[in-house]
Amino acid sequence: RGLLPDFSPAALAELGAIRSPAAREGEPVRDLRGLLWASIDNDDSRDLDQLTLAEAVPGGATKILVAVADVDALVKDGSAIDDHARHNTTSVYTAAEIFPMLPEGLSTDLTSLNLGEERLSIVIEMVIGADGSLQDSDVYRARVQSRAKLAYSSVAAWLEGTGVVPEAIAAADGLAENLRLQDRVAQ
Repeated sequence: RGLLPDFSPAALAELGAIRSPAAREGEPVRDLRGLLWASIDNDDSRDLDQLTLAEAVPGGATKILVAVADVDALVKDGSAIDDHARHNTTSVYTAAEIFPMLPEGLSTDLTSLNLGEERLSIVIEMVIGADGSLQDSDVYRARVQSRAKLAYSSVAAWLEGTGVVPEAIAAADGLAENLRLQDRVAQ
């Protein structure tokens, strides 16, 4: 069906030349490492590409921030890795095998928003009114650092009142309230 199941030798060579996570120099990058970022994904996920947090703002509104891994900081437009990702457009999950959009060294390490690791991200900031309307938004680059790695199943059970507080939530001061705020806005 046109899927590229393997990375080309050129893509693997490009990956081999990348030695460390990206560090933007000379460009404006906000420092949001001190915020209470957390990932919520599958129990066994290693390619953490998104973090979230919420902040209450005056007037009953809520600021929602979503940090997405800044792969563009390491993968250049038109490169062999970019061509592979552009062709497949997504990771494909089958019962037998996973065909990743990006090489594992990028998706689970160099660009992954792993717990405790400083990473570059693209932040989508939205202010949501008490009525659910979008009141303001912005997109910008930022440095982030995840404070908790959470799983959908345990967070959902906890929020629904059918499970205990996951250990990672209890360990991060203020995270429980933050997740409840995110859930209220989603509802």
